[in-house]
Amino acid sequence: MRRTAFLICLLIWSFGCSQKQNELEGFVESFKVDPGFSDKSAVEVERISDKLFRVNVTADLPKDTVCASMSVNILPAFKASFHWAPHLTPTDQHIISDHVFRAPALVMTNENKVLTLIPDLDARRDSPYRWYMDLNAPKNQLTIGLGDYKVKEHVLFQKKGNTAFKKGKASFAFFVMVDEGKEAVQNPWRRPLAFMWEKYGKQLAQEGKPVDKPLEAYVKHTYNWAFNTWEKAVWQEFELNGKKVGAPVFIVNYTQSPNYPGEVSEREFRSIFNQAWFSSLRSAQGLYRYGRRTGNQDYIRRANMTKELALSFPQTDGLFPAIVGTDMGQVEVKGKKYWRSKGWNTLYFGNSNRNPVTRDPKTSPLHILDMSFTAYQMLTWYEELEKDERLLEYAKTYANRLVKLQGSEGFYAVWLDFKTQKDLGLLRRSPETAMSAAFLFKLYGLTKDEQYKTSALKATKAMSEFVVPYGKWEDFETYWSCSRWGQNDLVDKKVERNNMYKQNTLSMYYVAEAMFEAYQLTKEKQYLGLGQRTVDELLMNQAVWQPPYMYVGVFGGFGVMNADGEWNDSRQALFADLFIRYGKLLDNREYIERGVVALKSSFSMMYCEENAQAKKQWEAVYPYFDEKDYGFMMENYGHGGYAGDKGSGIGKFTIYDWGNGAASETYMKIIDRYGEEILNLGNDKKEKVNV
Repeated sequence: MRRTAFLICLLIWSFGCSQKQNELEGFVESFKVDPGFSDKSAVEVERISDKLFRVNVTADLPKDTVCASMSVNILPAFKASFHWAPHLTPTDQHIISDHVFRAPALVMTNENKVLTLIPDLDARRDSPYRWYMDLNAPKNQLTIGLGDYKVKEHVLFQKKGNTAFKKGKASFAFFVMVDEGKEAVQNPWRRPLAFMWEKYGKQLAQEGKPVDKPLEAYVKHTYNWAFNTWEKAVWQEFELNGKKVGAPVFIVNYTQSPNYPGEVSEREFRSIFNQAWFSSLRSAQGLYRYGRRTGNQDYIRRANMTKELALSFPQTDGLFPAIVGTDMGQVEVKGKKYWRSKGWNTLYFGNSNRNPVTRDPKTSPLHILDMSFTAYQMLTWYEELEKDERLLEYAKTYANRLVKLQGSEGFYAVWLDFKTQKDLGLLRRSPETAMSAAFLFKLYGLTKDEQYKTSALKATKAMSEFVVPYGKWEDFETYWSCSRWGQNDLVDKKVERNNMYKQNTLSMYYVAEAMFEAYQLTKEKQYLGLGQRTVDELLMNQAVWQPPYMYVGVFGGFGVMNADGEWNDSRQALFADLFIRYGKLLDNREYIERGVVALKSSFSMMYCEENAQAKKQWEAVYPYFDEKDYGFMMENYGHGGYAGDKGSGIGKFTIYDWGNGAASETYMKIIDRYGEEILNLGNDKKEKVNV
């Protein structure tokens, strides 16, 4: 049925009219409701505190109604130059579904003012409808409303077009936060983050969420799974250059369970990675720490085999590959074909196939980021585990070549041809450079070689000029992994409708690491300010609540980018220690609490008896799972943009180095560095944590 749309702008001031009008004047021009099916709508604005308002939108529906949505447009009273939203909406058909409401907000700023819209998550929790937001930069307009969604591309959302509204009241609510001044504009996320943490996250953290069991239980499951019940599928051991080496395999899937009733079919080529995502050397440090702590010499032996493997990757003029893999082929069993490895006697060295050149790991280009991340891990091992001089020498050999790959602006090359080592000229001005800077800062601290410091400072200057102010968070994952939307026409360009780049959270992590190292070395406050701004933008991707439409514990977990659907992505384990370090440096308890819950969320999806809610979801999909599968853990949840109570958000595989093994490494590192007491923030609400 076609109905006539209308606009209504009705402000019902609950008290203090003149005061509120003065505070909103210059920030909000109007609230305009367009429900499309009723003229009985109202916008009620209540002043909560200084420069903070709660807006409630209601409509009285005389009968059941089906239409696209019910929404309100917020029209700022100033023209914004900077915009931020948690998800991209490149056309008028696209929306920001509540599937990605982790710390949901819309932000607009100019040179002196900040306007922020934050959905009221308590109201959303009680709502029978799906919520959404939108940001239209050319129209200078923010939108929030009710409406079902459908997934387009990977992963963007659009209005479904047929939301069913029940007779009676339909309502939603949101907060409007206004601010002004240089400090507010330079970091527009700090105040919204503090507000959302205090209102939603802090109580959950104090209750021990998202998991309330001792984390060491999950670590035990991880290592028992990898080196006992699933050892045949996970642990890879072979001889290389006359030495026994080994590591957990890159990936295993549900068909490799000891309980699976069918034939094994491997998901991807059998391999071991030392790459920016999947780092066997990083995971091995956790195993080494745990073996040292418990006296388990077998774990230490295996960790050292992984270290030997990393040192066996051949260097050519300082550069080295990121993976060692095997040839694959199809085998036929009873008329069906399965994908299997041909064994480690067919091994080759190559590089990650997540790149813009080729999907063939044998011919994939050398990736500077992967090398810098691996070299950084070598230095961490050298500093904190054992003074194996080979690790330092390997890293120095690489660093001496790295500094020669720095351009005049301060950025390092990103990809090099795997044969000629020539710069392919791809992804210029990428924040991937920051990981190289963090590595060089750490190396300078060990060697005092000035060339490393000089190069790293030049790189951080490039970050401060070309990346941080513009939110240019583009890296290899942004376009060349599963979310490839925009890879042909969007690289180095903003989405015009949102005035935003396609953004990836890993890039923010690299820059925050580099700025932390730069400040530690120089004590110059500019690096600390840039680092905190970057950390805060990163934290806008952390879940501050537990939505009722998510069926595993997602509080504290992270999303991936503003064009994908994951919750609880394994990068949260990588981020956890970063937040704790910033919290200690800034004497900020919120950051420490956020780091702890990020670590806890890294285990909340594990299949095990401690995670009753997640266990139920796993068994809905894989009913043959039992104790032998304890430790199996998908890298994220709800990846495709949907999650259901029958396991529809659950995945099919475990990546040890981007899942249970990586989470266990962060746990061991954190308790080694700070002591176990830092994880007990929920035991006493009045407890003083030594920051």
